[in-house]
Amino acid sequence: MRDANSQRELIDRVDAAHGLYRAEKQKKSGKLSAWERINLLIDSGTFVETNMLVEHRCGYFGMEAKRTEGDGVITGFGKVNGRTVCVYAQDFTVLGGSISEMNAQKISDIQKKALKMQVPIIGLIDSSGARIQEGIQSLSGHGHIFFNNVQASGKIPQISAIMGSCAGGASYSPALTDFIIMVDKTGTMFITGPKVVKEAIGENITMEELGGAGIHARKSGIADVVVQNDYECIESIKTLLEYLPDNCLCKPAVSQKYVFNKKSLAAVQEDFPDSKRRAFDVRKILFRLFDEDSVYEIKPEFATNMVTMFAKLEGRPVGVVANQSLMLAGCIDIDAADKAARFIRICDSFNIPIITFVDVPGFLPGSAQEHRGIIRHGAKMLFAYSEATVPKLTVIIRKGYGGAYLAMCSKELGADVVYAWPDAEMAVMGAESAVDVLFRKSSDEEKRTRLEEYETQFLNPDIAVHMGYVDEIIEPQQTRARLAAVLNSYHDTGCQTKTMHGNIPL
Repeated sequence: MRDANSQRELIDRVDAAHGLYRAEKQKKSGKLSAWERINLLIDSGTFVETNMLVEHRCGYFGMEAKRTEGDGVITGFGKVNGRTVCVYAQDFTVLGGSISEMNAQKISDIQKKALKMQVPIIGLIDSSGARIQEGIQSLSGHGHIFFNNVQASGKIPQISAIMGSCAGGASYSPALTDFIIMVDKTGTMFITGPKVVKEAIGENITMEELGGAGIHARKSGIADVVVQNDYECIESIKTLLEYLPDNCLCKPAVSQKYVFNKKSLAAVQEDFPDSKRRAFDVRKILFRLFDEDSVYEIKPEFATNMVTMFAKLEGRPVGVVANQSLMLAGCIDIDAADKAARFIRICDSFNIPIITFVDVPGFLPGSAQEHRGIIRHGAKMLFAYSEATVPKLTVIIRKGYGGAYLAMCSKELGADVVYAWPDAEMAVMGAESAVDVLFRKSSDEEKRTRLEEYETQFLNPDIAVHMGYVDEIIEPQQTRARLAAVLNSYHDTGCQTKTMHGNIPL
């Protein structure tokens, strides 16, 4: 009969063998370990681990023999490219990275530290969800995490990297943060997994089909950025941090060195079609206007009729919102309104100037949009722009029709400066539609005459600039210099008088 020490040694050897097996399985699935992820993210020698010896205290269902120091999550703080951040990394090799009472306590503690230190917090997510063996204790832990997410919202940047599973109620924590980066093929998010879905409603579906990165990038809009592997994920986090300040009372750092190709700017006109009816890729124009290799697009595959991106202008981070005529002719639909409003509020929370490029024929018409609440969703954009106190610059590059023109940050919604390109059009609606409404009983000849009158009077920026709705009509090649001059003037103004608000998920 073995003594207690011999039994303990045997258990330790078995646990070590199981640990090696789980680590190898993690590696074969294409995922790095929790420690490897932290070491890639945090500058060498700067990481300070917190609560490293915490263990779970639940003895139900044989859990007494499964105590592990750290309880499946690594927490602490360190530097990323010289900037202090707080971080937690879930370890799927320990009980599936499941969230227990004590595991959640560790995460909650580092969240509070981040808020006290006024620095960004990054979650490296790889968890099977709530630890079933703990029941309400685990649920209580989740609640504390959610509460801290909300307390930090709009005050410090919160970034979630879905590098493995994110299941059940635990998925609401990333949803409460500012940004979600997902690793393709390995990252998944869902409230109920495939097995439960099949039992509940008889639907057969895979994890990838239910909540994979592609689904959340294109359909749900939950994923802000999709990357191919853990290495790209860490690099994407580092890049994103370059556009964000430490907290809501700071401004993003300005890069002293930047590259800009003046020849590229001279070619802006080449990407702009001669015909006002032709669609074009607005991103090509944006790439030419901003610093070289400085664009970081947010939700590039979701609501593609609206473009949202971070970029740099003479080294200064800015947020960019633009209509994309390649999709739905640039009309604003429900998803586009939500996408833009969310991005605007993020920029306003963290003192990032917003530049809006307008080419919008209106809100998307039809019963489907009306019945789903386009009025309510469109109002989110009106609210977000009107509430924002950061510098707001607007460039009308082509069409600006109806309420959608206002929703794209007109002067009435607080734009500090509005520029228009020479062919810009601002009106309630397009010429043909207006004539059809006003002169529907007139002859074809009179309609043609009225069409010419309407185009002359409304479909150019001359009247708007003389009445003060537009500050200046500029050539496309002048756009970068004008925007930079305005932002240079605003840069020295403080952000202490800004409107403080949380970043509610939209």
